[in-house]
Amino acid sequence: MDLEAKLHEIKKPIMVLGTSSGAGKSLTVTAICRILKNSGEEPIPFKGQNMSNNAWVDWEGGEMAYSQALQAFACGINPSSEMNPILLKPQGNSISEVIHLGKSIGTTTAKNYYEDWFNRGWEVIKKSLKSIYKQNPDCRLIIEGAGSPVEMNLIHRDLTNLRVAKYLNANCILVTDIERGGVFAQIIGTLELMKPEEKELIKGIIINRFRGDLSLFTEGKKWIESKTKIPVIGIIPWLNDTFPPEDSLDLLKNKSRYRNPEIKVGIIKLPSISNFSDFDPLENEKSILIEWVQESQNLNKFDFIILPGSKQTIKDQIFLEDCGLSQDIKEYSNNMGNIIGICGGLQMLGTTLEDPFFKEGSKSYSEQKIKGIGLLPIRTTFSEEKLTRQISSESLWPCLAKINGFEIHHGKTEIDNTQNSLDINPIFKDFNLGWYKENKEGGTISGTYIHGIFENDNWRDQYINLIRKKRKLPALEKITSSYKVKRESIIENLANEFDKHLNLSSLLN
Repeated sequence: MDLEAKLHEIKKPIMVLGTSSGAGKSLTVTAICRILKNSGEEPIPFKGQNMSNNAWVDWEGGEMAYSQALQAFACGINPSSEMNPILLKPQGNSISEVIHLGKSIGTTTAKNYYEDWFNRGWEVIKKSLKSIYKQNPDCRLIIEGAGSPVEMNLIHRDLTNLRVAKYLNANCILVTDIERGGVFAQIIGTLELMKPEEKELIKGIIINRFRGDLSLFTEGKKWIESKTKIPVIGIIPWLNDTFPPEDSLDLLKNKSRYRNPEIKVGIIKLPSISNFSDFDPLENEKSILIEWVQESQNLNKFDFIILPGSKQTIKDQIFLEDCGLSQDIKEYSNNMGNIIGICGGLQMLGTTLEDPFFKEGSKSYSEQKIKGIGLLPIRTTFSEEKLTRQISSESLWPCLAKINGFEIHHGKTEIDNTQNSLDINPIFKDFNLGWYKENKEGGTISGTYIHGIFENDNWRDQYINLIRKKRKLPALEKITSSYKVKRESIIENLANEFDKHLNLSSLLN
């Protein structure tokens, strides 16, 4: 398909640009996707390049950013890595893993990225766009930009903002976050830095996260429209529903919304934390309070703690040792604590971690094989090849249940026969997906490779009931409502709120 020759035939794409990172582009795209789906259109999300360790694996085993997966759910379709053809996964020290069309193809420094990867990246983006339109000729792309579209030191190598907008001649929306302050300067400054042909693509402005009476911004709206000659098509109020942040730096801003919780959960805030959307189902449990832990402390106030996934497991395990949290976790376990590790967290709970190909943050020969926390008799060796796949299995503990999720990891984990391994048991019928053991003192230590484990409602409820029983709390009387149903409700509510305050009609022609 010659996409350039067919641009006049496709439905006009809508692209959401932002005056800065965190302006609300991702949620705006999510809302527009659901609004258009509800109106009978065929929306498909797209973000040419994303930088995030919060990943998803599609049904072909391809990695993509979770935010584009969530947008696909809003469209009522299965996520595909073509919707996010370039994913950069930060590893620290200005180095990122480069993923094209779901497959890892190398690493790069920030300094060398545009010189070494720009041309290949643009070809991958064009390939994905052509494929999407070939398979879905009647779709309307809803495109998300990245950061600011006018980073002047990078704009000549921009892969995912104005280059995509001009290539597709998209109708663009400029979103700005009034909560940050300086909203007028954000808008005017961004537009002034655009070339005339770029500015012409901006068909509407959205003022996001407005607190209070929307009528108080009437004069502000008139001033913006008079100054820019661009209509303000939406003033979106502050919304309480939360979605997973794209950046782990935003995690500590997340506060549990529920008062009087019965269960307190501590999640270890690893420097290279990944896949933190794993915990969204817990965030939506009214009986649970989540607290992020990033320094040494007494963990006994928590009913259970979680070691999350890690992009650099060796480096993060060294961090736990150096800051004292590794010892805190051991002491917590000895005090009848309950621990669950996910992916990298599972690996760190074992006895040894070996990184012969320097895949997981080891910087020297002495760090290629290190000790884990040592609470589970398992050992992990990291291979060159990464395993990425969707999972369908059945759990044996804490209940019999069908389980769905996905794997993303280099490590291969096996029982460490040099340790007492008689009391370790598989969590799933597929023995390699996770293990658990019960402490003699009380409490459980468990770990799994399955991302999305808490999205499995029956499994999640029975694990929480196990914790509640230890707290002498009554079991949950019935299975709580499905997390995926809750997620649908949140997306629908988001779309309804945007639809009340957003006029998209001029962008759909």
